[in-house]
Amino acid sequence: MKINKNYEPQNIEKKWYQNSIEKGYFTPKIEKNKKPFTIIIPPPNVTGILHMGHVLNNTLQDVMIRYKRMTGFPTLWIPGVDHAGIATQNVVEKQLANKGKTRHDIGRKALVEKIWQWKKEKGGRIIEQLKQLGCSCDWTRERFTMDKGLSEAVKEVFVQLYKKGLIYRGKRIINWCPRCYTALANDEVEYADEKGHLWNIRYPIKGEDRFVTVATTRPETMLGDTAVAVHPEDKRYQDLIGKKVNLPFVDRDIPIIADEYVDKEFGSGCVKITPAHDPNDFEVGERHDLEKVVVMDENAVMNENAGKDFAGMDRFECRKAIVQKLKEQELLGEIEPHEHSVGHCYRCETVIEPYLSDQWFVKMKPLAKRAIEVVKNGEIQFEPKRWIKVYLHWMENIRDWCISRQIWWGHRIPAYFCDECGELIVAKEKPEKCPKCGNANLRQEEDVLDTWFSSWLWAFSTMGWPKNTADLQYFLPTDLLITAPGIIYLWVARMIMATLEFMDKIPFKTVLLHGMVLDENGVKMSKSLGNSPDPIHIIEEYGADALRFSMIYNTPKGSDSYYSEKILETGRNFGNKIWNAFRFIMMNLEENEKFPVKILKKEIPQEQLELADKWIYSRLHRVIQASKIYYENLRFNDAANILMDFIWKEFCSWYLELAKDRIYSENEMAKTTAKFILLDVMQKAMRMLHPLMPFLSEEVWSQIKPILDLPDESLVIASYPKYQAEFLDENIEKNMGLIQAAISAIRNLRKQVNLPPSKEITVHIKVLAEKQNSLLNDYKNYFEKLAKVVEIKSAIDLKKPASSIAAVVQNIEIYLPLEGLIDIEEEKTKLQKQIEKLEKELHKISRKLENPKFLANAPENIVQKEKEKFTEVKTKLDKTNNILADL
Repeated sequence: MKINKNYEPQNIEKKWYQNSIEKGYFTPKIEKNKKPFTIIIPPPNVTGILHMGHVLNNTLQDVMIRYKRMTGFPTLWIPGVDHAGIATQNVVEKQLANKGKTRHDIGRKALVEKIWQWKKEKGGRIIEQLKQLGCSCDWTRERFTMDKGLSEAVKEVFVQLYKKGLIYRGKRIINWCPRCYTALANDEVEYADEKGHLWNIRYPIKGEDRFVTVATTRPETMLGDTAVAVHPEDKRYQDLIGKKVNLPFVDRDIPIIADEYVDKEFGSGCVKITPAHDPNDFEVGERHDLEKVVVMDENAVMNENAGKDFAGMDRFECRKAIVQKLKEQELLGEIEPHEHSVGHCYRCETVIEPYLSDQWFVKMKPLAKRAIEVVKNGEIQFEPKRWIKVYLHWMENIRDWCISRQIWWGHRIPAYFCDECGELIVAKEKPEKCPKCGNANLRQEEDVLDTWFSSWLWAFSTMGWPKNTADLQYFLPTDLLITAPGIIYLWVARMIMATLEFMDKIPFKTVLLHGMVLDENGVKMSKSLGNSPDPIHIIEEYGADALRFSMIYNTPKGSDSYYSEKILETGRNFGNKIWNAFRFIMMNLEENEKFPVKILKKEIPQEQLELADKWIYSRLHRVIQASKIYYENLRFNDAANILMDFIWKEFCSWYLELAKDRIYSENEMAKTTAKFILLDVMQKAMRMLHPLMPFLSEEVWSQIKPILDLPDESLVIASYPKYQAEFLDENIEKNMGLIQAAISAIRNLRKQVNLPPSKEITVHIKVLAEKQNSLLNDYKNYFEKLAKVVEIKSAIDLKKPASSIAAVVQNIEIYLPLEGLIDIEEEKTKLQKQIEKLEKELHKISRKLENPKFLANAPENIVQKEKEKFTEVKTKLDKTNNILADL
């Protein structure tokens, strides 16, 4: 049969993916008598393009979905994308800015229309890329967080929570991004340690000739101070409690109060209180009924409350001006270097500003109670287990969630204001009139909901809720969520809370949290650093299978993944090895030659089976058993490792090589046996490999299918190989293991003295038992085939031949006599020269490693390289000395 010489993944991958879509293999039927297996995709942002983190995350999901599909489950993988409020609006606003316009120039309606148009034109890009990766999602169920059904779910949830008193509106300190002009939830703020200063400022005590000193990292906020606080038990300041200080620059008298929030040991023990610009100060202000003075606007520009000298300045510009004026008025004390954690917007990296404003919040503590219980009692499992502690710590210290955003793209809050009587109405649709005063002129809330407010409903809204659909009844709870730890709070925990609240069910049974994709130096991949390759370019060059396999093979469960172009060689070389083995098998079949799959039990007599035949079947079924365990336990890299070892090392390097003699023989039964076993083991190996490398496995399997008369229509929906214990034979594996070890040892002996592969040899083997003697002689053709051994002389009492080199394998001794094969004296001379050269090299490295200056000044990696070089040279020297001693 003719098979392409080279494997060409690009054409093959497109062909088989399209075939699966057309045949509907990814769309499950609801089969009431069968338990389903369901995964919901962490929806990528509509603005997103595939990056290496997506590759890892979605490959992990696809591996499990494909495996479960092969084990007979109706499998559903629900895909979709997130509307990504701030990120998506930013994209379109940048386009407007390029034309010299802002969103305010065109208005809300026009901006939202432009964003929908952008979504239509560009928003599907990442979906197409996921298809290129081979993701077997049910695309007929694809969702978008702002589609009609999910919008309905969002409104329903908002109204229900408001009626239960779990959503409220109030003035609170929130995280404000002056670049995105919106509030951010605590979990959307990314903190970084930065070097700054701690400024000590003197506030004059009213009516006295003395000061109190307060310390701050943000001098510009002093303009909004409304008190100075001391600890009630701090004896230094007992006489000051109740007095007032004069706030410089704004000429405002503010009280000195006592509050336990103050740390007596920090700084002077006096703390400036700015209720409108610090969350902790806000709480102090609430307790003491302090005025809340906002001194910045939404752009982080100082407003009129900051005083005429500073109004109109940017916050950082104001900081410099205040420090200068404090110096001039001799109100500035010590300036201390101070490293502190600074919050940044997760989208644009702007320094966030704590800001007092009207916002909408969800009370989280009532919702968190059951979400804590289901993890503690094991209903929801986290893998790896260490993440349970992290989850519980956050949930047990949960704070209310700020859900309003001051942007236009997103789910507009379903709340309406009556300007006549001040009534607030929360309803799914706009009321015709105010229920209190009858006014028909109602104004909808301008703010939209946090993007995560739609995402936390993803587990059940994607299945049709609030309608009670067949999907909801059958597929919820889902079985597995695979995601990154970075959104354990933003998404995972909130989904658990929402699904319990509205469905009275858990959203998923297991959460697998994987690590980050790092470059070879351990640095997180990022476009800005230039260390993040485009996965689509990789797929175009190497194929999706090579990328998928390489990522999984190199990523232990729950660990970070280290990517470099070098790891792609793993998947590519493995794919080429499979293709070459498959091509060899197919090219040695006659045209229209067929072997019905039952031939092994019906038409091939057991006596026709050699040791290698029984061994490969025993190993096959051990690998079937182990791979199932690995897949079930989410240990995908272990599955990849065991399958690569079996297919490459055991099947290709050993069995296929040993089968060649029979393929070329005149004995028809021997030929049939070898051909059938090669095809059968190959097709079963492709079944096991399919979850990891779906396209190559399908291409190989589909061509073997008619030859073996396999019943399945496609490998996508074929069954996973069945483990059959009757094929296992420890004794066969032990015997074959001894032969393999002996052949490998003989090959190494040949290499030691540089014998060419074609040179025929005789070996002497000292065995421990007579049955070993029989085994080696019964299968001496294996030695001839794989090590060019024309004669084996074996015995229990065998003596070491003269001028031979030796190897010990298990409990046997192998000798290779060199007389007649090489010039012994010449070899001795050559070895002696090698020894002298190695000794000199070793001495040189030793002197370097014994030099204290080198050890003290050389970089650690250079020292380590020298140590490794020492070990390598020492090993070579010892080995060469041993060979010389043998001669």
